[in-house]
Amino acid sequence: MTINGVMRTAASGMAAQGYRLATVADNIANTSTTGYKRASTEFSSLVVEASRSDYVSGGVETDIRYAISQSGVLAYTDSGTDLAINGEGFFVVADPSGQPFLTRAGSFELTAEGTLVNAAGYTLMGYNLENGTAPVLVNGFAGLEVINIGTLPLVATPSTEGTLYLNLPAAADIVAPGDLPSLNLATSDFTAKSSIVAHDNLGTEVVLDVYFTKTADETWEVSVYDQGDADAGGDFPYSSAALVTTTLTFDAVSGQLDTGSPISIPVPNGQSLVIDMSQSTQLDIDYAVLEGQVNGNPASDVANVTIAADGTVNAVYDNGQVVATHIIPIATVPGVDFLDPVSGNVFSAGQYSGDVVVGFAGTTGLGTVVAGALEQSNADLANELTTMIEAQRSYTVNTRVFQTGADLLDVLVNLVR
Repeated sequence: MTINGVMRTAASGMAAQGYRLATVADNIANTSTTGYKRASTEFSSLVVEASRSDYVSGGVETDIRYAISQSGVLAYTDSGTDLAINGEGFFVVADPSGQPFLTRAGSFELTAEGTLVNAAGYTLMGYNLENGTAPVLVNGFAGLEVINIGTLPLVATPSTEGTLYLNLPAAADIVAPGDLPSLNLATSDFTAKSSIVAHDNLGTEVVLDVYFTKTADETWEVSVYDQGDADAGGDFPYSSAALVTTTLTFDAVSGQLDTGSPISIPVPNGQSLVIDMSQSTQLDIDYAVLEGQVNGNPASDVANVTIAADGTVNAVYDNGQVVATHIIPIATVPGVDFLDPVSGNVFSAGQYSGDVVVGFAGTTGLGTVVAGALEQSNADLANELTTMIEAQRSYTVNTRVFQTGADLLDVLVNLVR
């Protein structure tokens, strides 16, 4: 044994406990950091080769480990863009230069530009669904882009389908053939009229006047006009012919509709509007509209963003329309705990972690996306304080060994005096 060796061993022990205290300090500082994964220091002995009759003190080596695979508790919030992963996997985010990283820190906010950025400044990435389901490159980040809701255009939804259920009075008078609304004359007569609102391709409202005229027992003519073509009094004659004319027939015994449904109406500057009238009746009561609904919306902007459990990002427009814009992938690696940590609570693939594998939430063992929740740090304050006390005591004892070695050196030096 040499005194210098004793001092070097003690110095090794002090350094090792210093690293241990450093990890404890980081863990305590980040007990409130979303998605933080605690670090720990593991020790192994360093043995210096010697004979059986001699002992040469070695030292201690340290290995810093990260509990990345250990999930934290989910804390629920009132923000729909706060995201957590229930199960295995990581979000893919990009730094300002576009470099992709992995993270569990899902405290995303929608910026003025329309991107989703977390507290560390990393931007959420996903696959664009503009052309349908996006292909996934299993072992890389190709095809991913920064999710940007701000670039979405205003959207108008043309009307394509609707329902119009009504009762036509069985006791109504039959209108003469020369006075039918389909003739579009100033003298046109009809039994009942209702108007419905549709939207064209630009989102403009188109009011459709629907005339119901009894032409024979159990037989009714239906004529549909564009209200914008009506005369100054809002009536016949219209400046253009009927958009469509068809016939409804009813069962004489039950009063239920036999034929004539659905009706296809060519909306001006719009789509073909298919109206279901199958629940209409001809009973001996007054004319009554039982139900009237038409889809389609005027032009509107994005008002909100929602995120589904499978990672689908939905843009919610002012008019209530929901459009799927992106899907958030879930990435992982074979050796999760060997990922390399990077500032901002993100990770990159390392030498021992293996290559990144990308998939979708809820598939092949990957977790699901939880909107309105954040994963808490997995550092336990009580355990960290206990470790800190242990490291402090061990560090103090190592300093005593070092001091003892220094005192022995002083004794040796004094022998030559």
